[in-house]
Amino acid sequence: MADTHLGYEQYNLSERRDDFDNAFSEVVEKTLELKPSFMIIAGDLFHHARPSNITLERAIRNFRKLREANIPVLVVDGSHDHAPNIITGTILNPLDSANLIYYLPRHEGARWENDYCYVYGIPNFRTREKFEERISGFYSLRRPAPRKGKFNIFVFHMTLDVPEISSIFPRVAAEASPKLIPEGFNYYAGGHIHAPLHFRLRGSIVAYSGSTENVSYEDASFMKGFYHVEVSRDMEAQMNYIRLERTRKFKVLERDCSGLHPKDIAEAVVKVVREADEVGAVIVPVLRGTLPAGVSKREIDLARIRNAAEKALIVHPVVLLREARFSEEIMRDIFDAEIKDLRTKSYEYFLQFFMQRNYSREEAEKRARTALDLIQHLVKEDEGKVRKILEELFG
Repeated sequence: MADTHLGYEQYNLSERRDDFDNAFSEVVEKTLELKPSFMIIAGDLFHHARPSNITLERAIRNFRKLREANIPVLVVDGSHDHAPNIITGTILNPLDSANLIYYLPRHEGARWENDYCYVYGIPNFRTREKFEERISGFYSLRRPAPRKGKFNIFVFHMTLDVPEISSIFPRVAAEASPKLIPEGFNYYAGGHIHAPLHFRLRGSIVAYSGSTENVSYEDASFMKGFYHVEVSRDMEAQMNYIRLERTRKFKVLERDCSGLHPKDIAEAVVKVVREADEVGAVIVPVLRGTLPAGVSKREIDLARIRNAAEKALIVHPVVLLREARFSEEIMRDIFDAEIKDLRTKSYEYFLQFFMQRNYSREEAEKRARTALDLIQHLVKEDEGKVRKILEELFG
């Protein structure tokens, strides 16, 4: 399993935090029924590097149930529960010290094994560049050593650069070349992709179990659950997907609003939201298309859309509408003032650009300054400064 994202208060709702905890509890219940030799969690156990006390306490209760049933829990960190710094370390360390989990990268050889299986896990490096820089050093300190006669499992949390993934998720950035993943393993247990997916690579199985709850509305079409893998004596793996039954219902309402004015958009979306209203559901109207010239997204009555349902947990509109162009009045105000220098004009242009995309004044100002900094360093061909700015923005 992977991507449980415990503690995620999606939409700032404690109910959603509870949903992620409840999904993990259901995984544990089903695991206790299946009685496997061990459990693997391939990263993003927690949504934050420093989870709240209530999230941590609930997780500990579940891990104690697994420990009492003699089911070892083998874990690697993901991009969310990765150590915020070297001194502090990841929250997985104290859970490992309490014998509630076995944090693979921390142990000698980054491995765990029993009479039948050898399991090796690597930490998350967050970006492709850092992975390529540091993975060889990690391998030299904790050398992967698949065992003859055992079923060998490699655990990781990142997107492999392979067509089996890019053809389905073209917008997901690949974080690792398969050339840097060691050979000799029967099974590669991956995290980070939120859809259940498995395929063959170099004659072995690569499996992403997907998330256990909807981390994004884009996850809503994917099944939620985990793989129960049964291995025969001749090392053949049978993949059984165990689906969760108690996850929160998401209703994603795609709507093309091209050419419509804000009032008409609100009317149309309110209607479909009311038709989709259901007790406890998360309703996500996704507004796409291009607005008429001179019309701003800020003119859409989003408050009315959010209040259109009576029974749903929340209505969360996602506005992906494109604005045809800036009005002539705005362009004239920005560029016709002779007393302003180019940098000031550019700043005001970017500020207007971001404010028209529903950012707060403070956030729009921050993004406008960042845009100017990027231009300045690009002109100077200062690649290092550009990379630093982008990493701070996108992690």
